[in-house]
Amino acid sequence: MEKPGDTILLIDQVHPLIQKELTGHGFGCEQFSGESREDLMAIIGSYFGVIIRSRFNLDREILEKAEKLKFIGRIGSGLENIDVSYASQSGITCLNSPEGNRVAVGEHAAGMLLSLFNQLNRADREVRRGIWNREGNRGIEIQGKTIGIIGYGNTGSAFARCLKGFDANVISYDKYKSNFRDDATEEVSMDEIFSTADVLSLHVPLTDETRYLIDIPYLNRFREKIFLINTSRGKVVNTGDLVTALKSGKVMGAALDVLEYEADSFEALSPDMPDDLSYLIASDKVILSPHIAGWTNESNIKLAEVLVKKILSSEVMK
Repeated sequence: MEKPGDTILLIDQVHPLIQKELTGHGFGCEQFSGESREDLMAIIGSYFGVIIRSRFNLDREILEKAEKLKFIGRIGSGLENIDVSYASQSGITCLNSPEGNRVAVGEHAAGMLLSLFNQLNRADREVRRGIWNREGNRGIEIQGKTIGIIGYGNTGSAFARCLKGFDANVISYDKYKSNFRDDATEEVSMDEIFSTADVLSLHVPLTDETRYLIDIPYLNRFREKIFLINTSRGKVVNTGDLVTALKSGKVMGAALDVLEYEADSFEALSPDMPDDLSYLIASDKVILSPHIAGWTNESNIKLAEVLVKKILSSEVMK
């Protein structure tokens, strides 16, 4: 397994397990100390592999400089910050680790749903201000509700399993999978989700096909008013259209772990404060968290373990 002289560049800060395991198999590991794309482009040609979260977009311009690169390891699920097509053409293997944080995302989505249904965030704020409003914070139950899941991969299936104990009707649609029905969900058509869902939960990657998937025409196809949960990517939802639907009551509440206004690195919001974001922040119908659905102490380790295992067992190591 040892490949003398092969060095792997750690572009983001990663769990120490990654460096320990890779160096234990004979590879050198170097932490990227630069600040810019230009800094990365100047050195990437020297490396056998790179490991990244979301700090930079590894687009064609960068990958053209990566003359020795054999693999890109992305800690997490999505690969939207990597030009996978060009990487493949160039013989660069792209690996990710969605299995590592699927439980965390599923649990976070379930927690957001409970908070949304039971007015927990608003009730907490009110009690802290001395307001004791029981009737105004009367909740609703998950039992008997129909939860529609879009995308039945790692996180969608994890969310479905979290719901098993609530006696809800969990239905799922995945455009790219079939025959995935299990003891946690029923596989259905998108039309059935439109006609029966009380809650819509998004578990899809960000692609040209899913960008702004959730807009007014899409939401208007639902027969009833719905609640929306998004733990996938912010730009899957057209925020302006979501605000319109919240104002009209078509969407009764939204739980958003991700926002289209995030920086590409996911480490901050855009410095601008558009009106739609201001509305979400001020609304009692909305629960927000800072892209932390998959961000637990346990997932930090599991993401590293999964990615290292995939790297060491991949074809590039043979």
